Amino acid sequence: MKKSGFFWVSFADLMTSLFFIMLVLYVISFAILQSKQGILEAQANQLKEIKNVQKAIENLDTTYYHFDKVNKRYKLNIDVRFKPNSSNINDIPQKTRIGLGNAGENLYNKVKSIIDTSKTIDYLLIIEGNAQRSNKNWVSNPNMGYNLSYKRALSLFNYWKRMGADFNSLGSQCEVIIAGSGYFSHSRDDENENNNRRFTIQVTSKVGKFLQKIEKPIEMAIDEKERSFFENMFN
Repeated sequence: MKKSGFFWVSFADLMTSLFFIMLVLYVISFAILQSKQGILEAQANQLKEIKNVQKAIENLDTTYYHFDKVNKRYKLNIDVRFKPNSSNINDIPQKTRIGLGNAGENLYNKVKSIIDTSKTIDYLLIIEGNAQRSNKNWVSNPNMGYNLSYKRALSLFNYWKRMGADFNSLGSQCEVIIAGSGYFSHSRDDENENNNRRFTIQVTSKVGKFLQKIEKPIEMAIDEKERSFFENMFN
C-alpha cells in the first residue's frame, strides 16, 4: 500500500509539472501572437501615413516639377542647359537660375512641412543629375557621364543652399544623397535627348528604419510580459 501511495504522489507531481510547462508555453505563445498582431496593426497604420506623405509630396508646384508616375520621381520642368562637359551652374542663364532657385524653395518648404507634421518617419532626398547622350559617348566613355552628372547635381545642391534652401538644416529626418546617373537614368527621355539635361528629384521615406523602431518596443513588451508572468508564479 505504501508503494502504491508513493506511485500516485509521484504521478501527481509529474502531472503538475507537465501542466505548469503547458501553461508557460501557452502564455509565451499568446504573447507572441499578440506581438505579431501589434506589428501588423502598426505596419498598416504606417502604410497609411506613408501614402498620405506621398500624396503631399505629389503636390509640388507643377510650374517647376513634373511627376514621373512610372518611376515615382520628379523631373525639373526647367530647361537647364550647361555648356558641353561643364557643371558650372553660372553657365545657365540668370532667368533659368532664378527658376531653379524658386524650385528649390518650393521643394524645401514642402519637405520641411512634411517633417514638421510627421516626426516618426525619416526621409531620403535624392538629387540626381543627368547627362545627354551624343556621338555614342555612353559607349566610348561612360564614366565621363557619371562624373559630369554627379558634379551637376552637386552644383544644384550648393546653389539651392546659397539661395536659402539648405536641406541639411532639416536635421536627421532628412538625409540628402547627391547622385549622378550619367547616360543611364531610368527616367531618361528616349525621344528627345535635350530633355536629359534636366535634374531628377526623388523623396522617399525610410520604411525599414521605421519598422525597426516599431518592433523593438514590441519585443521589449513581450519580455516584460514573460518576466511578469514568472515573477507572479514564483512569488
